[in-house]
Amino acid sequence: MKTRRIGSFTVSAIGLGGMPMSIPGRKDHDTSIATVHAALDAGVTLIDTADAYTSTGDGQGHNELLIAEALRSYGGDTSHVLVATKGGLVYKEPGPWEKHGSPTHLKDAARRSADRLGVDAIGLYQFHRPDPDVPYADSIGALKDLVAEGVIVHAGISNANEEQIREARDILGDDLVSVQNQFSPAHLDSRRELDVCLELGLAFLPWSPLGGIRKAGDLATEHEAFGDLALELEVSPQQIALAWELALAENVIPIPGASRPQSIVDSAKAADLELTDEQLQRLGI
Repeated sequence: MKTRRIGSFTVSAIGLGGMPMSIPGRKDHDTSIATVHAALDAGVTLIDTADAYTSTGDGQGHNELLIAEALRSYGGDTSHVLVATKGGLVYKEPGPWEKHGSPTHLKDAARRSADRLGVDAIGLYQFHRPDPDVPYADSIGALKDLVAEGVIVHAGISNANEEQIREARDILGDDLVSVQNQFSPAHLDSRRELDVCLELGLAFLPWSPLGGIRKAGDLATEHEAFGDLALELEVSPQQIALAWELALAENVIPIPGASRPQSIVDSAKAADLELTDEQLQRLGI
């Protein structure tokens, strides 16, 4: 599978978003474990999670524990797999999440995440979402301290605008390696942030790169050109969308969410799907 870089890590060009395996409406436990195993079998070496991915009654950290279990039970080598997690949101029953960006919370959350993942240091730890009650610089400063203390290897930010990306870079320097924002054919608002990441040498990780959990199946109807090209190439519209995102820039690494083995196996094939310039022009985005 084609690879790309996140800081000091080389990872698959398509990652696995773990959120659908833990939120309400998820599949059963064994199906979730099988989904992670299928991703690994397909060559996926980037798995994205967060301590807030959970459901009522499960407690903070459900998805992290699930990912850790899946990696332990996998029959092959997983030493090259980068598990990226996030902190700064807290699940409150029955929802939604609450923002907690204080340095004290983030430092404690990172250590708890490392314990759940069973690692000495988290490869990539991301500030999940800005907290309007906490200065952004204070939250990012906590990530800098976590790197210095060896709790995390690299820092990332999520749901950040251009100004916040530059502020985080000023504080973290080369310790900032990635930005994770929503981006898909249906959500193009973060194109400016993608370009900033390319300028600064940061990986850009689109979340919901297929339009969202309940929208991924609508790609062919909502974006007719994607459906037409999928029929022509005899692949899924989802593969077309992911291949289009990969073609935008060398720093783009989509992380489609999946709760079934079939979904991530199909998505992973997009890493090696090369679209021609003419085909990209036909997509019209």
